[in-house]
Amino acid sequence: MTINYPQGTNLTANSITKKGPTIFGDRGMTLEQEINESNAYYRSHKVAVIYKKPTPIQIVKVDYPKRSRAVIKEAYFRQASTTDYNGVYQGHYIDFEAKETRHKRSFPLSNFHEHQIQHLDSCLQQAGICFAIIKFVTLQRYFVLPAQVLIDFWQSAIKGGKKSIPLAFIEKKSLEIKAGYNPILPYLDICRQLINQTGENHG
Repeated sequence: MTINYPQGTNLTANSITKKGPTIFGDRGMTLEQEINESNAYYRSHKVAVIYKKPTPIQIVKVDYPKRSRAVIKEAYFRQASTTDYNGVYQGHYIDFEAKETRHKRSFPLSNFHEHQIQHLDSCLQQAGICFAIIKFVTLQRYFVLPAQVLIDFWQSAIKGGKKSIPLAFIEKKSLEIKAGYNPILPYLDICRQLINQTGENHG
């Protein structure tokens, strides 16, 4: 069992094309990999400092097959994780969850957990910039869904509303990200729009 603290993955040979920036995004990468590489780009260019949160675990059993090497045999999550990513961008606290689906027409709410929704709500109350990045894998489309929209939909579902967010609703209520070159997923461009909207709402 190997445990790595995600600090952003290194760029791979597949991250670079010989013919220049034509069409990027995906290339067999998961949404997490795309965000991690984008975050590494943002950090290296001093645009933002955003990391994937490590999940705290409790190690129960460790074997030592060799004196110089320990192997974790049994471990448990110490607590439920909150959201996937957080950090700072131009003086603003950023907190978001990343989810992907192979559905083409909707996004199942079951991909989220109640404690994640509560966490986003708590961060919003502290004026954080919070959202979910949703990737429709089959369609190769990416959306930034503002946290308040997600929270409202979640609360409606609890009261008997829809248990999946229709793509048409996401298209209307979200801001779409276009995959690029450097960074692969320029989600902070969208984040800036959310920051501007927040300023207008508090103005």
